[in-house]
Amino acid sequence: MSDFRSFYLAPEAWNPSVILDARESRHLTQVLRLKAAAEVRLFDGCGRFGIFRVEDARRNAVRLTLLSEGREERAATRCTLAVAFSKALRRSWFMEKSVELGASAVWFWQGDYSQIALPEAGKQSWQAALIAGAKQCGCATLPNLALIQGGAEAIASRRKDFDRARLLYEGDTGGRLLELSDLAQPGDILLVLGPEGGFSPREAALLSAAGIVPVSLGARVLRWETAAVLTLGLAFLARQKL
Repeated sequence: MSDFRSFYLAPEAWNPSVILDARESRHLTQVLRLKAAAEVRLFDGCGRFGIFRVEDARRNAVRLTLLSEGREERAATRCTLAVAFSKALRRSWFMEKSVELGASAVWFWQGDYSQIALPEAGKQSWQAALIAGAKQCGCATLPNLALIQGGAEAIASRRKDFDRARLLYEGDTGGRLLELSDLAQPGDILLVLGPEGGFSPREAALLSAAGIVPVSLGARVLRWETAAVLTLGLAFLARQKL
């Protein structure tokens, strides 16, 4: 984690001299009570970060000047977690954890057993949760967040874009568990998770036929957010270098 306080700046707003939006300005001035001449860290969610000096600390419009900038190294192993849409319980919490654990992308899709319908567009609160997670862990890259319309068929059609893919399946996997070796190899991996009710037989057959290999997370029944965070945690562990 960086020693500097972190604030989000949209990529299109990145310049040698910038003004934070009202939300971030209030956080800097009212919550952290920083003043002119303080140095802070800004990130754009796309891997770029910079150290900026506060020039003018107004409540709703803090002006800063760039001192130095850098770019976060792209991960050798990039995990996309495709989660069937479920009830909103703890979704913002999951969003934060997806950033902290280094997900490259989070997709929501409509499962046959999803309790609620997938919306047409994401909510502003989801982006806010991603930004909050990035501030907590000091990373500069936010996961690509997407709503995949078209159900399991749409997920299956995207299998070709990945080096490997795993179906986190509650049914028979022939004894195969999700292993760290599945997650440690360089490249892009797709991890597909069903809703609270699990995959329908139709979905399981379709996704397996597309080359998404069924694996288990163990014998215990997990809530969707627990299974999602466990999966990303294993991927995070697999990427670590001692």
